[in-house]
Amino acid sequence: MQNPIRIYVACLAAYNNGILHGRWIDATEDVDHIWKETKAMLAVSPIERAEEWAVHDFEGFEGLYISEYTSFETIAGLAAFIEEHGEMGAKLIEHMGGDKDSAETALQDHYIGQYESVADYAQELTEDMTDIPESLIYYIDYEKMARDMTINDLIVIETGYREQHLFWGF
Repeated sequence: MQNPIRIYVACLAAYNNGILHGRWIDATEDVDHIWKETKAMLAVSPIERAEEWAVHDFEGFEGLYISEYTSFETIAGLAAFIEEHGEMGAKLIEHMGGDKDSAETALQDHYIGQYESVADYAQELTEDMTDIPESLIYYIDYEKMARDMTINDLIVIETGYREQHLFWGF
C-alpha cells in the first residue's frame, strides 16, 4: 500500500510561542479542501486570531521536496500527478527541474514505455525496423546502441531494479 500523499500544516503563531499545533491534510484533495482544513486548524489554535501557517512536513511525494511556503495549488497539482503516476511521475518532475507541466508533456507526447533496460528497447526497435540476417544477429551490440541512445535521444527514469521508463528527449 502506498503512503498517503499529505502535508502537515502548522500554525505559526502557536509555533512561535513554543506550541506545536497543526494538522495533517490529504494533499490529493482539491485546493479548496486544503484551504478549508488549514482555516479550521487555525480556528482552533491555542493562540487567538492565528492567521499565519506554513507547511512543516510532508509525506508520500516520492522524494520531491515541498518547501514551507509552496502554494496549495502547486501541492495539489503535484499530489494528483504523483497519485496517478507514482514514483515514476515524481522522478520525471524532478528530472524536469520541478516543472509538472513539462512532465505532463513528456508523458503525453514522448513516453516510449517501460523496459527492463535501454538495451532491450534498442533491440526491440532494431528488430521492428529491420530484418536482421541470421549471420549478423550475434554481432549487434545492443548495450552500445543503448549507451548512444541515452546520450543522444532518450530520457531514462529508473524506478527499480530492471524497471526503466523511457522517453524520447525533447
